[in-house]
Amino acid sequence: MEHIVVDVVSDVVCPWCFLGKARLERAIDQVSGEMLVTVNWRPYQLNPDLPPEGVDHKAHLAAKLGGAAAVAQAHGRLAELGLQDGIAFDFDAVKISPNTLDAHRLLRWAGNEGRQNEVANALFSAYFEEGRNVGDPNVLRDIAAKNGLDAAVIDVLLASDADKQAIGEEISMAQDMGVSGVPCFIIDSKYAVMGAQSVEVLANAFREIAAMKDPKQVN
Repeated sequence: MEHIVVDVVSDVVCPWCFLGKARLERAIDQVSGEMLVTVNWRPYQLNPDLPPEGVDHKAHLAAKLGGAAAVAQAHGRLAELGLQDGIAFDFDAVKISPNTLDAHRLLRWAGNEGRQNEVANALFSAYFEEGRNVGDPNVLRDIAAKNGLDAAVIDVLLASDADKQAIGEEISMAQDMGVSGVPCFIIDSKYAVMGAQSVEVLANAFREIAAMKDPKQVN
């Protein structure tokens, strides 16, 4: 059985990344009997210049998208898509657009403990379904504790500069590879699938890449 590795470049405040995660999981389920798929979550910041405390979410999006009407239209479309993928977007609950550097640090530490996928899901859900501020250290501590990490250790790490430079270097590396938007699924460090593609597109990409590695093992 072939083994492929998917590095998901994403930001935890990107709704398309949340959709991409749901579709990725369904695609992995589709090919589960054909190959082993390992997923790593890689950082990207859509708004790296936001202050640590974040900014007003509605005002920020309105300025970015061209007004409240454009925001409402985008949210309506995303809410419909979310229902199809089992995501209950609650955009009205989101009050803060946070700086996501600390959330990405938490994801990195979760990876060291083999808990990265659980923490990624918890971060997306906390922000988009519960309206929690994932830039708040207390929220991050709570997510860490509920997903098997040592909250006391996370407190110490968040209060330090641990891995801030490493996160910045990873983002720069992704940009150097041509990543300019997220989600981006990088398969076996060679092939990129951009955007929140359908389950079928992702599953077929996995099959094609596995077949190139060993044509005898994949139909």
